[in-house]
Amino acid sequence: MKFKYLSIALCAISLALLTGCSSEGEFRQSTGTSVALAGNNYKLIKEGVTGTSSGFKLLGIIPITSPTHAGAKASLYKSIGIPLTGKSIALANETEDRTRLYLILFSIPRITVTADVVEFIDMPGGANGAPK
Repeated sequence: MKFKYLSIALCAISLALLTGCSSEGEFRQSTGTSVALAGNNYKLIKEGVTGTSSGFKLLGIIPITSPTHAGAKASLYKSIGIPLTGKSIALANETEDRTRLYLILFSIPRITVTADVVEFIDMPGGANGAPK
């Protein structure tokens, strides 16, 4: 009887050791444009908007599908919930988090992008409120 409980406990411990989770994050500051968010030249459309992209790896090392930053960003834009066509918008305070859920036979990597959405507004006196 003790052997049965010992083998069940050993299986449970082995199962717990074969599963896991990891996470990493990054704050990317560079963009292709140079615009100052100063004064009243912008308004906040929505804060803390998130988008995710997930993948699947067999045995934790064989990628079947991979998560992409572009997929997470497309999901972010969809989650804003208002039409952005014709608006001068930008993502501010953008962060990217990468997580992985490890299970026995597979792992699920995920990229989550979080940002604040701002809209630039026309200022009297020139671009971004600069005097002419």
